[in-house]
Amino acid sequence: QVQLVESGGGLVQPGGSLRLSCAASGNIFSIGTMAWFRQGPGKERELVTSITNDGSTKYTESVKGRFAISRDNAKNTVYLQMNSLKTEDTAVYYCNAEVTIAMASRHYRNDYWGQGTQVTVSS
Repeated sequence: QVQLVESGGGLVQPGGSLRLSCAASGNIFSIGTMAWFRQGPGKERELVTSITNDGSTKYTESVKGRFAISRDNAKNTVYLQMNSLKTEDTAVYYCNAEVTIAMASRHYRNDYWGQGTQVTVSS
């Protein structure tokens, strides 16, 4: 009933930039915190950054000053601007959202995930 669709990944040289987008669609009543996770080769999935519905943000230390998360509540979309990319940023990036749906006069909240988009930083 809810889908998160990511776009914007690709191959970029070290020092370059990419912008990821993630659009939520479906039977959405409201969206709470939205976040980006990533999973590098041979690594566990880690939280990169998150943003609440009132715009409060958090970042993992390794991306502070280089990445910026933002959201457009009217479009149910979250963005990740990635600058000064490093080879260690290479990973599959996943969008996550806390979504409340309305069904039969009740509300249900669940976490939803996108399918992932590959970001490769290499010369």
